[in-house]
Amino acid sequence: MTTLAIFDLDNTLLNGDSDHAWGEFLCKKGIVSETHYRSENDRFFKDYQAGTLDINEFLEFALKPLSEHKPARLIQWHAEFMRDVIEPMMLPKAEALLKTHRDRGEHLMIITATNRFVTQPIAERLGVDTILATEPEYLNDRYTGRVSGTPCFQAGKVERLTAWLQSKGGSLKGSSFYSDSINDLPLLDQVDHPVAVNPDERLLKEAQLRHWPVLDLR
Repeated sequence: MTTLAIFDLDNTLLNGDSDHAWGEFLCKKGIVSETHYRSENDRFFKDYQAGTLDINEFLEFALKPLSEHKPARLIQWHAEFMRDVIEPMMLPKAEALLKTHRDRGEHLMIITATNRFVTQPIAERLGVDTILATEPEYLNDRYTGRVSGTPCFQAGKVERLTAWLQSKGGSLKGSSFYSDSINDLPLLDQVDHPVAVNPDERLLKEAQLRHWPVLDLR
């Protein structure tokens, strides 16, 4: 198996957070109760930034709207979301970094806590080989509002990546991981080449202490 180049998505490859932005999009479209949903969306985002997010509580909140609408309608909304919200978040330096690793023949992976419904089209737009994301449960042609398997968050990223590597007969030899968030410290500890990208305050301190490279992709 080829060397892995692993990337967080939100505030790393994107100039913003797709999970929080999707919640804002739902509010602006009138798909959810604007005042309450925005307040909760902001609260969870602040918890995430502080490294104190209750991932199960958040996912119960974030996945509920998926269960309330038919997949075809959700896909239509997501296309609009991609055009109006995600495209302006794209970073030329991030796409150049992906190209550098691609040109080396490395396997490009996004690993993100944001659910696959939101992130799969973004990963496809960026041309990565694999995405590991939190999986929303899908039964009988509908989202259930529940999570399938381990959320791809904090130590869960390591668990999900380890399982993927075992299924592929791969390893982390020579691997790199780019992230902005202290939440990703468990995985940054596992790779050969950890890189902090526009890091939050706590990750910046860790990067400086450990002499990790720090990049600005904005």
